[in-house]
Amino acid sequence: MATLRPDTLEAALSRIFEGKMMGRASWFALTGGEQLFAEGDESDTLYLVRSGRLGVFRMEQGQPGQFLGVVRSGEPVGEMAMLAGTPHTASVVALRDTEILSLPREAFFEAARSEPDLMVELSRLMIHRARERAGGATEPSVFGFVSARPQPIRAFVERIAAAIQALGFTCKVIDQSALSSASEWFSRVEDDHDYVLYVAEQDQPAWANLCTRQVDRLFIVGSALMAPPANLPRRVGFGDNRRLTDLILLRDPRMTKPANTRVWLNALEPDRWFHCVEGLASDAERMARVVTGTAVGLVLSGGGARAYCHIGAVKALEEAKVPLDFLGGSSMGAVVAAGPALGWSFERLDYEIRRAFVESDPLADITLPLIAMSRARKVAGLLERAYGDVDIADLPLPFFAVSSNLTSGRIVVHRSGLMRKAMRASIAIPGVLPPVVIDEQVLVDGAVLKNFPTSVMRQLNSGPIIGVDMSQTRGVDPQSLENPPSWWKWIASGAWKRGPPIVSILMRSATITTDTEMEQSRADADVLILPKTGTTDIRDWKAYDAPVASGYEATKAALADLPCRVTELRHCADNKTVRSEAPEPTEA
Repeated sequence: MATLRPDTLEAALSRIFEGKMMGRASWFALTGGEQLFAEGDESDTLYLVRSGRLGVFRMEQGQPGQFLGVVRSGEPVGEMAMLAGTPHTASVVALRDTEILSLPREAFFEAARSEPDLMVELSRLMIHRARERAGGATEPSVFGFVSARPQPIRAFVERIAAAIQALGFTCKVIDQSALSSASEWFSRVEDDHDYVLYVAEQDQPAWANLCTRQVDRLFIVGSALMAPPANLPRRVGFGDNRRLTDLILLRDPRMTKPANTRVWLNALEPDRWFHCVEGLASDAERMARVVTGTAVGLVLSGGGARAYCHIGAVKALEEAKVPLDFLGGSSMGAVVAAGPALGWSFERLDYEIRRAFVESDPLADITLPLIAMSRARKVAGLLERAYGDVDIADLPLPFFAVSSNLTSGRIVVHRSGLMRKAMRASIAIPGVLPPVVIDEQVLVDGAVLKNFPTSVMRQLNSGPIIGVDMSQTRGVDPQSLENPPSWWKWIASGAWKRGPPIVSILMRSATITTDTEMEQSRADADVLILPKTGTTDIRDWKAYDAPVASGYEATKAALADLPCRVTELRHCADNKTVRSEAPEPTEA
């Protein structure tokens, strides 16, 4: 396998650019956001990054640019097209203030004759970059923390840095004292450490502006009880319009729950937001996982009563002390994922789900099916009892629920807004529960369009994803359809509380996923768990213990098969999806 040897390549390039070709090389500087060359431009020059960073983008008409990767200090750019004599196949933009050396094509070939290692190492570099870009863009390693509150944030950032080092990475915190340093110094620091954290206090506007230009991603650190200041800095992706600004709201330990998030979201419009308690080690460790791409996301699919398996999965993950940093799901999976996002333990989750679904017969308020089989008043009451007026944005952990928009034909990702209303939309199975209207949009169960929303999680979290998918488990009892009960037996037996057999058909129809969609969704999971529920009917809300046990055992088996800890999965050399498919449970 060809590998990149940067020491050999950099030495050879240095001898060319700074040796006998020095008189033919040119030096110039780019400010952050300035373009070096565009896709389709003629390639008659080799460029060398002296300091700073460049971003490589592929542009398609009418589409946002696709970010392909990073060119760092000491690396060449434009070498493929220059060697081939073809136009550039991508656009290159300065991600921060960058110094460039350029050498005409003819001068490069003249000098290369005396450097036999150069062409070999350039070939290795091109192979390395092709593989890197095929696997996804390079993850960020330089982060800015800019204060939006009067109290200093340096101690908070230092705790994150210490947690990063505890994970086995090198990390450096840089403050305003580096304001007068040369650009080469910044590049050297970034090259010498796995992660670099710039920290700027609120009374350091010049340094804050420099940090904003110099980092891969930006965190604005504010106070939950204060109004956001005007003119908050933002980091936006060059060439692809990515939002690269996140929000961290710190709160006093005496403040038990997050609040006031909506005000900050309206002012900053961040890509992501996080809640942390001042001085709490576990929150600094969580942010360290976010920075290093080791944060764990849990995605739970829809599946009606069969989604009780998710509760067993949560129990197994809690026992194994697997951190859950991002949570999300569709339909009943969203209901279960909301528990850990609210800070509930397994015991609290078990209690709340039993009370709301096992003991309450949520679909028992059957009505004349003009819009749906159920009036959903009981479901609405249960959701109000569980969540009250909580805003999703105020949850302690990042969370999303997915619903399907019948008006636009697209999925809706609920990350803020009244939680009980979003959850009501996410579980509104067509024909079983009435749709929900939000902002004049008609919303139904998320499972209709996106039953297993791992792609949504991947947009939020670069770390490992654990997915529990019930998409293919059998949910309709053929016996009940071939030999349906008479009306009087159905009522006398109490089975009417689950709804007639047509409810199973409607629920199962809403959660069927195409093979292509299912494989794409499962491919985004680093740990894929596929519990089996035997003959559990999709509407059998009383059948609780068996699915929970199945999810628990399947998750334990998946964790036992891992080559490393869950948090390290995306850094493992053999980064493949771990798939755990439990056998069908035997009948008692």
